[in-house]
Amino acid sequence: MKYFSLNRKAPDVSFREAVVRGLAPDRGLYFPNSIQPLPESFFNDMENRSDSQIAFAVIEQFVSDDIPKDVLRRIVEEVLTFEFPLVQVEPDVYSLELFHGPTLAFKDVGARFMARCLGYFNSMKSTSENVTVLVATSGDTGGAVANGFYEVEGVEVVILYPSGKVSDIQEKQLTTLGKNISALEVEGSFDDCQAMVKKAFLDKDFEGKVNLTSANSINVARWLPQMFYYFSAYKRLQQLGKPIVFSVPSGNFGNICAGMMAQKMGLPVAHFVTGTNANDVVPNYLRTGSFDTKDTIPTISNAMDVAAPSNFIRIEELYDHDIDKLRANLSGYSYTDDQTRSTMRYLYDTFGYIADPHGAIGYSALKDHMADSGFDGVGVFLETAHPVKFLDVIPKEIVPRIVLPDSIENIVHKTKVAHKISSYTELKDSLLGR
Repeated sequence: MKYFSLNRKAPDVSFREAVVRGLAPDRGLYFPNSIQPLPESFFNDMENRSDSQIAFAVIEQFVSDDIPKDVLRRIVEEVLTFEFPLVQVEPDVYSLELFHGPTLAFKDVGARFMARCLGYFNSMKSTSENVTVLVATSGDTGGAVANGFYEVEGVEVVILYPSGKVSDIQEKQLTTLGKNISALEVEGSFDDCQAMVKKAFLDKDFEGKVNLTSANSINVARWLPQMFYYFSAYKRLQQLGKPIVFSVPSGNFGNICAGMMAQKMGLPVAHFVTGTNANDVVPNYLRTGSFDTKDTIPTISNAMDVAAPSNFIRIEELYDHDIDKLRANLSGYSYTDDQTRSTMRYLYDTFGYIADPHGAIGYSALKDHMADSGFDGVGVFLETAHPVKFLDVIPKEIVPRIVLPDSIENIVHKTKVAHKISSYTELKDSLLGR
């Protein structure tokens, strides 16, 4: 498998090169040269396969010969050590809970997969040259990457996060591990953090001094494994014999793009729905045809506080940059903080279900789409993070019902260690001084 830059001004590369580089030299995101659908027999036999067997079949073509099959099988098995429960919230409406991994966020799968791929590539090198993973986070990515790469030999991790714009628990998850994990607290928004990361990848002053790669969803090894969620859900729902719609709360649009990749591989998905907060560039684009970015708006669903979603260019590629094709398969809705709080209360009061702000937006978008379209099938909204991470914004009457997981109990009393920066120059000096 080869990967090309979506800016189309850089040479094609292998999976290994795409993972190690993160971003193409022309600043484009890498995209696979081909997507081969899985045979119909695979879908007919899914109920007889384990999640790790399904995941291996899904990811194999994208890794190709860069990782031996036996090693790739072991990596997938090591990644999928936890489940993705499907919880029926109401008739024909399910929550796909993706927060049962070590950092209680959907990003655990991609971070763990990428860490193991990079660990394998490092083990195959003839030199002991280190790699520095540079990552921006709006909330959950930082903790997932920190945990996934913790003590991985030959890998240093530097996490940029916007000061005051992640929850206390999210901050503790990415600032308390130490060892090969460092955190930089940026005076600015997530988009400022992401812009610094992208600028660093193209800075020739690092050549021969620091080997940089990214663990954001711009990296193919972080992005592609998210396909596993959709296959896992379909495996359990196919027996209902109804069409399935997935509603994905979206910020950088990597997760929903992975779902669309799964659909491209033959997974029977009737439609996708995206829900955003006030940072509504994509829902607005679907309505008006105009892709207008703006300054990031802080919200209570902070992981989606992204004004310039990097992965949307991959979605456009999947649909041949044809908005009519995209509209036929994707609907978009956006919600205010007050609407999100109202939905969290409704879910708890009506069904006894505790959702985090992002999951609440996913549910709202699903229900609005079902009402608007008259959809008569099964709706699945993705619950992307444990509610415990958002105790400060979840309605107060619900908070006492949230049980603190052991993994959180172990870090809440730790002291954060983070260096504050406010400019790219400070980031550059920090990286070169390591």
